[in-house]
Amino acid sequence: MKEDEPFRVRAYHKGILAHLYNPGLPVEAAMRKLRNWIRKNEDLYDALYSGREGKNDHYFTRRQVELIVEHLGEP
Repeated sequence: MKEDEPFRVRAYHKGILAHLYNPGLPVEAAMRKLRNWIRKNEDLYDALYSGREGKNDHYFTRRQVELIVEHLGEP
């Protein structure tokens, strides 16, 4: 995704979405930070993993991205 493109709600690889929220960090650090934000937000955490998606999946589904944006705002 280019910087000048608007954010689109769609399925994202977890590392890519984390890096969109934390562009100044390496991908691993960005993923840790996003995981911490999610873990600390109990409503978001419960909503993210109440469906068929698992915590160990490599991608966030469109539904999960919608929930993340609803709770954290757009990256």
